[in-house]
Amino acid sequence: MTTTTIFPPFFTGKKLATACSLVLLVALGACQKKDDGQTVGQKLDSAVAKTEQAAAEAKAKTEASVAKAEESMKEAAQKAESTGKKTADSIAASAEDLAITASVSAALAKDADLSAIKINVDTKNGAVTLDGPAPTEAAREKATTLAKAVKGVTSVTNKLVVKAG
Repeated sequence: MTTTTIFPPFFTGKKLATACSLVLLVALGACQKKDDGQTVGQKLDSAVAKTEQAAAEAKAKTEASVAKAEESMKEAAQKAESTGKKTADSIAASAEDLAITASVSAALAKDADLSAIKINVDTKNGAVTLDGPAPTEAAREKATTLAKAVKGVTSVTNKLVVKAG
């Protein structure tokens, strides 16, 4: 097996290494940009300074992004808390209204004059509305009195109609 080299046969050992180094230096010199008069140390210092500046800019951008994200998270949490509180308040109010409606209906059902008739009871924010027939004017007024006596009732609108008969 024969080998081919680009150097004449008299280049061996140290001579070959020296020749390779010279070729490499010439090639590198040809690849470099114009000589800007800076030493290798100055070029290295300049590269380090540029890297430090780029790192500082990246850090500032990251910190700004983190601050913006934190603010967005705080706003979202406040909105969620507010919405949750409104929903909880609404559910609580609905539960109170339901309890009032049930209590008024029970009070009307216990009364001898009103138990036999169908009276619709609606409650919204503690305000009770009675709707339907009433056997007498006295029974109609008694329905208002019974409804007002229930805990949590803020007002009563009596729309009961006395049947003529």
